[in-house]
Amino acid sequence: MIPELKIALAILLLPLASFVLLIFFGKRFMDKAGHIGAAFLGLDLILALFTFGSRMGTEGKWDFTFTWIDFHTMVNNVPLKIDIGMMVDNLTAVMLVVVTLISFLVHLFSLAYMKGDIRYSRYYANLGIFTFSMLGIVLTNNYLLMYVFWELVGLSSYLLIGHWYEKKSASDASKKAFIVNRVGDLGFFIGIMIVWMQFSTLTFDGIFGAIGTGVIPFDSNTWLTAAGLLIFCGAVGKSAQFPLHVWLPDAMEGPTPVSALIHAATMVAAGVYLVARTFPMLTADALMVIAYTGAITAFIAASIAIVQNDIKKILAYSTVSQLGYMVMGLGVGAYSAGVMHLVTHAAFKAGLFLASGSVIHAMHNALHHQHDHHTDAQDVRNMGGLKSKMPFTFWTMLIFTLAISGVPLTSGFLSKDEILAGTLAFSHFTGHSIIPIIGFLVAGLTAFYMFRMLILTFMGEHQDKQRYDHVHESPFVMTVPLMVLAALSFFFFFSLNPISASHGWFFEKMTYPTVVVPAAAAATPTEEFVEEVHHQHTMAMVLSVGVSGLGILLAFVTYFWKKISADAFEKTLKPLHTFLYNKWYFDELYDATAVAAMMGIAKVLSWFDGAIVDGIVNGAGWLAKLVSNISSKFDSYVVDGAVNFIAYFAGLLGLSLRKVQTGKVQTYMILAIIGLMVLMAMYM
Repeated sequence: MIPELKIALAILLLPLASFVLLIFFGKRFMDKAGHIGAAFLGLDLILALFTFGSRMGTEGKWDFTFTWIDFHTMVNNVPLKIDIGMMVDNLTAVMLVVVTLISFLVHLFSLAYMKGDIRYSRYYANLGIFTFSMLGIVLTNNYLLMYVFWELVGLSSYLLIGHWYEKKSASDASKKAFIVNRVGDLGFFIGIMIVWMQFSTLTFDGIFGAIGTGVIPFDSNTWLTAAGLLIFCGAVGKSAQFPLHVWLPDAMEGPTPVSALIHAATMVAAGVYLVARTFPMLTADALMVIAYTGAITAFIAASIAIVQNDIKKILAYSTVSQLGYMVMGLGVGAYSAGVMHLVTHAAFKAGLFLASGSVIHAMHNALHHQHDHHTDAQDVRNMGGLKSKMPFTFWTMLIFTLAISGVPLTSGFLSKDEILAGTLAFSHFTGHSIIPIIGFLVAGLTAFYMFRMLILTFMGEHQDKQRYDHVHESPFVMTVPLMVLAALSFFFFFSLNPISASHGWFFEKMTYPTVVVPAAAAATPTEEFVEEVHHQHTMAMVLSVGVSGLGILLAFVTYFWKKISADAFEKTLKPLHTFLYNKWYFDELYDATAVAAMMGIAKVLSWFDGAIVDGIVNGAGWLAKLVSNISSKFDSYVVDGAVNFIAYFAGLLGLSLRKVQTGKVQTYMILAIIGLMVLMAMYM
């Protein structure tokens, strides 16, 4: 193994070491558990940055593969064996930095936010196993280990979301996240099995190489499309795409730093990373489905976020919407733009969640001083005027909001415009104009609901003067991560040209991977497509800035200057507002259909088990008992009776014969003579 891969292995194992240490000995460390976890992740981040720097300006990848199981047989003239290993290429290097950076900042932020928590050491242990699982997904070079780490991410997210499991809402949310993800993971598993059956290997190089030579599952491009879409099902679950998006907003029940970790750069990014990693084997039909899935997800989530009042739920639906953006970008063929948006979004969305955590922390403290335990500390309608009380939080939150809105000079502007340019190019070649229309509409909606949240939280008058007096800025250990992420939300970390049509100084190295699907079915980004993306860049930039500006202006007109009455607007469109506020009734729909069906099946199976299976078992038991009773009676009265009668008869006979057993010789002689006489008489 080359030294660089040894470093990558260390990156993978350090969070696992943190987990093992804290889960077994965490209570001994007491309040130092957080510092230990943060130290492990700090070292992990340094190693990830070193790996990233080593990849700068290089092509190809570092790969280490070994045979885990060799079946010593041939299938389709290919040796049947299971190879596993790890790989670091440019995409991996970027994701290593993203995962370790966000995880380290969350560890740091949690030192103050989670201080005094009843399960403090377990919280940091679970952060460690979560980070280990995510890094495993990023570093592996095959679908088998990816699926193993995929499930570990599901388990560790279940533990983190349900950290406060004594709250029913938190335990329900963790179960919902776990179960909904199993639906997508089942499709992922079936897709992996299709690939394994055809190619007898699960390594990325082995699969893509086989497809490149014309080996298609079951000799059909339809099956290759099906395999790609089934693998994409895993991304639908993890990255909360329609129709499996319902788990992510409920996951807000976990601690706010967990929300930043799960919803920014790690768990939800796993699905987008999976699509990017699988990109070479996706056919044109598969990419079309992926593009529409992302577009629908982006629009549905953005429309719901407009009317939410819980600050974390606004950000949760914002995350779903932005994930839809990334998936849409990959689906239309804008590979580098989709990956770049994954990276830029990780910084400003993690910042948004941590900033909201700073606000919630301050509100909770103020309510505690007031002895007010009835006011919702997360409802933006209870906030307002916090700008002067929390300047660091406000200015960083403003930068994050500008970035997610796609305002020029921010990182979000670069990546979002590239995705929109890709949708325009996609529309030019395919005629599917609804994709760019949704893309620009969502850009406007995003700017509107994000500035609505910012204005209601930090501007205007606070709702309670007494509570306002107790609000204060968060501790330094919580504001430092905000400042780091705010700096990363500017353009110059990704491109030296703030209006560049390129993908950035590093992402140019990650341009479209070698697409190996045969030309007849491939969505290979041709030179014409790339040229069209550059051609559409200016149009996309102008339209994007325009619709985002309109969204920001409408938010200020409605909530800051109050030229438009939000309450009157809500009353006028009451049915629409109710529809959106209730999240398109997806939960109710699933409760009435899938959940009700499963509960119905469960009840039928319960009845079948109770009435039929238990009836058969109980009937067999009753019959066996009846037979045993009859056998017992037969044994008692017939068998025992016969035995006892024979014994009685033998005893009676013995008593009769005992009379003649006198012991006198004379008597025996007389009896012998009498017997002889009887015999002689009978003879004569």
